[in-house]
Amino acid sequence: MQFSFVQKSANAKTGPIPQTYSDEQTCPPSCKHYKTTCYAAYGNTAIHWRKLRWTWDEMLSAIALLPAGTLWRHNVAGDLPGVGEDVDPKRLQELVDANAGKRGFTYTHKHSPQALMAAADATAQGFTVNISCDSMDELDMMNRAGLWPLVITGPSDMPEKSVTPGGLSVVVCPAQSRDDVTCQTCQLCQRKDRKVVVGFRAHGAKWKQVDFRLKGSV
Repeated sequence: MQFSFVQKSANAKTGPIPQTYSDEQTCPPSCKHYKTTCYAAYGNTAIHWRKLRWTWDEMLSAIALLPAGTLWRHNVAGDLPGVGEDVDPKRLQELVDANAGKRGFTYTHKHSPQALMAAADATAQGFTVNISCDSMDELDMMNRAGLWPLVITGPSDMPEKSVTPGGLSVVVCPAQSRDDVTCQTCQLCQRKDRKVVVGFRAHGAKWKQVDFRLKGSV
């Protein structure tokens, strides 16, 4: 597998924070967007995703060298280490250790019991893993299981604020709803103790297809 590390992102939504990319083999086939409506498979993100040249150890070294307190995002594209639905516990722990003293965060669509337990453990150790969901009911199910923090992919017209049937508050990503906010200034996805679910409106080249797929569940 190959990976990539970007010291200073040029993405207007994230702001100039460090970012990584992981091999497509890390993506779980159970993800609703796998090889179909994944935003990372098209446009500029896809160009970067096809140019992975770093080894796992090289990426870890770059992360470990970040100054204390640095906000950084793991996986603009890709998922937690491990092939498909599985999480490689050794590599995930190495990633958690490299993040020590920093403020890393990421997202996962891996929902196997093993993967969810691994994500919760990493979050407890200071590397925030947001569990990605695709419906309000799925959010409530994850919350009832004690899993947190949570995010959701919604249609392009997802309300800025909404509530799940189980009473969870959902707030659209401020970097999507406001022009003056970036991940660098918001930092909501890094906060494991936040009280809200972060919602992401469908975006990218396949947003219309995402809308069609999700309208009945969000």
